[in-house]
Amino acid sequence: MKVSSTKLILGASLYFVLSGNISFFRHVLAIYPATPENFGFLMSLPVGLTAVVMLLLSLLSSRYTTKPVLILLLLTTSLATYFMDNYNIIIDVTMIQNIMQTNYHEASDLFNLKLLFHFLLFGVLPSVIVYKVRIEPESWKRGSMIKLRDSSLCLVVFFGMVLLFSNFYASFFRVHKPLRFYTNPTYYIYSLGKYLATSLHNENIVVKPLGVNARVSTAETGRELIIVVVGEAARADRFSLNGYARETNPLLKRENVISLTNMHSCGTTTAYSLPCMFSIFTRSNYSESKAAATENLLDVLHHAGVHVLWRDNNSSSKGIADRVTYQDFKTPANNPVCDVECRDVGMLSGLQNYINSQKQGDILIVLHQMGNHGPAYYKRYPPAFEKFKPVCRTNELGECSKAEINNAYDNAILYTDYFLSRTIALLKANTDRFKTAMLYVSDHGESLGKYGIYLHGLPYSLAPEEQKHVGAIFWFSNNFDVDKKALRARADVQYSHDNLFHTILGLLKVQTPLYDKSLDITYDGAAGKD
Repeated sequence: MKVSSTKLILGASLYFVLSGNISFFRHVLAIYPATPENFGFLMSLPVGLTAVVMLLLSLLSSRYTTKPVLILLLLTTSLATYFMDNYNIIIDVTMIQNIMQTNYHEASDLFNLKLLFHFLLFGVLPSVIVYKVRIEPESWKRGSMIKLRDSSLCLVVFFGMVLLFSNFYASFFRVHKPLRFYTNPTYYIYSLGKYLATSLHNENIVVKPLGVNARVSTAETGRELIIVVVGEAARADRFSLNGYARETNPLLKRENVISLTNMHSCGTTTAYSLPCMFSIFTRSNYSESKAAATENLLDVLHHAGVHVLWRDNNSSSKGIADRVTYQDFKTPANNPVCDVECRDVGMLSGLQNYINSQKQGDILIVLHQMGNHGPAYYKRYPPAFEKFKPVCRTNELGECSKAEINNAYDNAILYTDYFLSRTIALLKANTDRFKTAMLYVSDHGESLGKYGIYLHGLPYSLAPEEQKHVGAIFWFSNNFDVDKKALRARADVQYSHDNLFHTILGLLKVQTPLYDKSLDITYDGAAGKD
């Protein structure tokens, strides 16, 4: 079959709008119900969006690029719409960064037969049709004129729709800006372009030293050993320490822990939150480019003479541990506790030997958990920890009941309880030589189906509380110089990842102008800033 490039692009544009924007139209209808007064505006949206998509495709098309561009976008959009429609996510810059930094094991948790069928039906099949279609040949001059004509017509149609329903579009563009985040393929193309531009810029960044004159106070007596556990996707409201009805923290309740019940994350993805929580920047003035260009907390501690070790059972340190000792515990080569996957508790293996090898000076160890990484929550714990049943045993969360999803998620929290109790046991075994402490803070929370939203990663302004309100638990040995009673009294104060940098500097008695005691959680009167 032979068609003109205009007809092919128009057909593809209509296909993208009708098959790739279910989430967009669903969210539009939630704000602009299908009432008679909204009818004209609602009908104008697919027309205007088709014009925008066709304009984009026209600009990208040429004799040699039309088919490759369409096929690439068809395949990519089919994947984007699957995750948007099933998990209610948005493909923005942060989500693309998260995708780029996800390893094979994390990505495999998202693959299933439903995804494959969706990809074949909405991506591969139309791509085959595009591939087989023959485009009528055009001279360069005629092709340029056609492109100019089509682009001009698209602009006329789009602005015509906006002018015709100007009252509606005024609120659509100004008040309900997030609706545009759901449009395909326009928004993820924009986000990808922004991500690539930022990445290219960051490649040439020279990391600025931070705290090179930092020193541990000479007045400090005794050595300190602190373990920072970075949790994964752990919601504060699923810890029984915080009042959750289910017993998810039976072991931690035996310890003298302090649960900070009102801790909030810097972002809603690991790729964003992790560098943010170890950076000197607060969430309000944080940016990924600033963080990439500036040394972080671990560097400051290294300058101060503190021994720093990062052990990882997640995707990576996201660049935080690039200049300190880093150990990968995602494989059996280092992690001796592996079954269907390597377990968080395996990061404790051989840790005593590392502690013994540091003959002087303070020690800070970071353990980066796999924790509650979704959607395959049932994989995040050994069978012995399957207390709440039945569980969702698929990554297709939409196929499971709410109870099954909650059961699997809560079992993973129960395993974190065990892991943290083992961490405390290791610290207790070293209190004859060290003042010891454990700080557990999750990187972000998780949505489990409320409002049809799953997983995490929504833009911070749109994300529900469940994606931002995270678990945070502190433990201190009896010989650690902290007013535990006063800290417990402030356990319900609102804190955030902004506090971590200064809290650890304060605990290790690091002297540096970078330290802000008002952001040190252990300092009386500290408060979170946002």
